Amino acid sequence: MKGSVIAVSGIDTGTGKTVATGLLGRAMLDCGVQVITQKLVQTGCAGRVAEDIFEHRRIMGIGLMAEDLDGLTSPYVFPYPASPHLAAKLGKQIIDLAALRRATFRLQQSYGTVLLEGAGGLLVPLDGDQLLADYIRDAGYPLLLVTSSRLGSINHTLLSIEACLTRGISIKGILFNRFREVDRLIGDDSLDMIRHFLKRYGISAPVATMDEHGLQAGAASLFGLVPGGRAADN
Repeated sequence: MKGSVIAVSGIDTGTGKTVATGLLGRAMLDCGVQVITQKLVQTGCAGRVAEDIFEHRRIMGIGLMAEDLDGLTSPYVFPYPASPHLAAKLGKQIIDLAALRRATFRLQQSYGTVLLEGAGGLLVPLDGDQLLADYIRDAGYPLLLVTSSRLGSINHTLLSIEACLTRGISIKGILFNRFREVDRLIGDDSLDMIRHFLKRYGISAPVATMDEHGLQAGAASLFGLVPGGRAADN
């Protein structure tokens, strides 16, 4: 019986999806869930194991796993800090989307849940033709979208939600990042607006927050990632 895959993406680069993935993985481990994280494509990294995988493991409180060392959790790592399609081109490689699917599938054979962190935002190109959102749609993965309280996040969040609606991507939840929040008033209003428009769009996805203290209490349960939470998507 293969495990489920939950894609984790952000509204843009630097929105906190790596920390979010690690925190969710830690919460799932603490509840006895058999979970592993994967980084779809890592750019700006010289090593074989993606830097984000190292960060996931640090936050989860565990060391590198066998799947990390054999490349399954970071199938493509490129040194140039750019969009995956450009970083691959400069590295004289082609991102094989089928190879990405096979790596994730192999993880599914051993783990109950794979938290799959994307690269950049939802509309970042993986190759010359397919965007990350297209890849998530074609694979049928539900999505956890990480947004933030910084100025401009309402626009970026709603554009990301509309990209999901257009493609039929199931939004499993929204994680609102308040770490290093500059303006509490803007943050509170952004959170209210995101909840308002989710309701307006007819999306029942829960919204949880995270800050310098970690995840909102019960966030993993709210997203259906641990026992007692919402029904998990397959």
